[in-house]
Amino acid sequence: MTVERQIPPLEITRHDDREVLRQAAAEDFSLHAVPPTWRSSRGSLSMAWFALMSAMFWVVVGSTVTLAVGTVDTLIGIALSVLVYGVINDVASRYAARSGTSVALFSRTLFGQVGATFAALLFGVTITYYAVAEGSIVAIALHEYFGGVPLDLWYLVVVLYSVPLVFRGVRTWLDKVNALLLPLYVLGLIAAVVWAIVEYGGDSGWLTFEPAGAADVGVPGWWFAFTVYMGVWVVVMMTWDYARFGRKEDARFNGLVSFGVPFYIVTLLVNGAVGIFLANTIPIDGALSETSAILAIVALMGPFGVLLIWASQTRINTANFYLSSSNLQNFFARAFKVALPRTFWTVIVGVLVFAIMLTDVFSFLLETLRFQGVIIVAWVAIALTHIAWSKLRGHVPDRIEFRPGRVPLVNPGGLTAWVVSSAVGILLLAFGGTFGEIWAPPITLAVAVVVYGASLEVARSSWFVMERPHDPREEVDDQWTARIRCHHCRQAYIAYEMDRDPSSGHEPICLACASDHGDFLRAAREEARALAGRPAADEPASRPEAVPVEH
Repeated sequence: MTVERQIPPLEITRHDDREVLRQAAAEDFSLHAVPPTWRSSRGSLSMAWFALMSAMFWVVVGSTVTLAVGTVDTLIGIALSVLVYGVINDVASRYAARSGTSVALFSRTLFGQVGATFAALLFGVTITYYAVAEGSIVAIALHEYFGGVPLDLWYLVVVLYSVPLVFRGVRTWLDKVNALLLPLYVLGLIAAVVWAIVEYGGDSGWLTFEPAGAADVGVPGWWFAFTVYMGVWVVVMMTWDYARFGRKEDARFNGLVSFGVPFYIVTLLVNGAVGIFLANTIPIDGALSETSAILAIVALMGPFGVLLIWASQTRINTANFYLSSSNLQNFFARAFKVALPRTFWTVIVGVLVFAIMLTDVFSFLLETLRFQGVIIVAWVAIALTHIAWSKLRGHVPDRIEFRPGRVPLVNPGGLTAWVVSSAVGILLLAFGGTFGEIWAPPITLAVAVVVYGASLEVARSSWFVMERPHDPREEVDDQWTARIRCHHCRQAYIAYEMDRDPSSGHEPICLACASDHGDFLRAAREEARALAGRPAADEPASRPEAVPVEH
């Protein structure tokens, strides 16, 4: 006999909640799925994302690699990286836009709730380190030109002006500030090249430069260059968290252009070539490093060099501070149930960045990023494998499960693949010498694909979805346009992210509230266990009528 239990009706509206929009101006749906009405146009999204293009890191890394393997091999390695970066980020950006998920939310599908929490922490900490490096470059340039005060004070100045720049989000502010600074970066980079030619001559010898004491790396030089850029695949995570703001109808264009090969031709190839040219044209004392390159530009261009560095580094640090704050917010909200605004975490990131700047930054920073880099390569490999597997089986992105009451604590296949492949990469870096340094990223990639691919062959549906009754997605005509009011926070979010709370009579509950409340999570797991052990004929059969409410 079927026992019917009436559950509360949904309070539905077709319009955005005003309070939700007010909070989104700063929060940017950092703890929620992004609704269609909060998506950015092609131009707006590209202006915000193009902040990555101007990082002085790309100028320096090309010239640094050249010192090991020469110009020709470096440019071949960069060209190969352009193609790989473009293809990977095309795939990632389309999936992010169509699913509306952040890295933290999508990781729940791959690893379960526990693994996803670590993914948010890894991403947030890694980007914080990049914020330290990029911010330090501005401080060094200001100190070199203006002098007068200790370098530590310039570190503080950089942090104090960087933090407020990201109090508001991608759609409401970051696109505008980066659009404003873009001409300064482009004109400054062109000016640096022209100035160097006028000052030191335009000898084409930089195109065929070969280091006198080139190290024997044991592999072709172009492969060495490619693996160096492979260590910066955190860019895929950055792409994901920006691409989720793209409109679904723009996913193809954004994937091919804004996040694809054309973007990386400029970001990797043009910037790298400029770095190689400047390194072989401007006299620099000692070995090339980020610090010496910055000093050379300031010495060459004076105040214009300072302006170029300030514009380029301020642009990239808007992305760094934004992504670091949103992912640390996600981590603490999920791991410790500490639900604080993203603006608060922006200030915390500023404090962390300043504290790390006060240490001997570059002595340990790059080494730390190498180890974190292989863990991120493993994440990318698993994410791409999952996307390919989903596509082959006809699973569409806008139906993936990431709601905390409907995904398990642990996905054994994904988490095992991540742990095993990351451990292999870390061991190679720690004990593999030159071989390990070069081969750790590609071997990590291969191990992650093989282990996760094998796990998918034996995977159970319970690894990805915790089956429960009363799904609000199924109670509305369109999960992307219908807003349902949460019984806890009393705010309305799209049905796509909503659930029902078995600890409160199956009242509707939003993604953020569901993630924060232990009573809901315990009741949801108990309900799933009960359903798994119950014959199908005894499942609850009643379905409430939705109550439309217009505001």
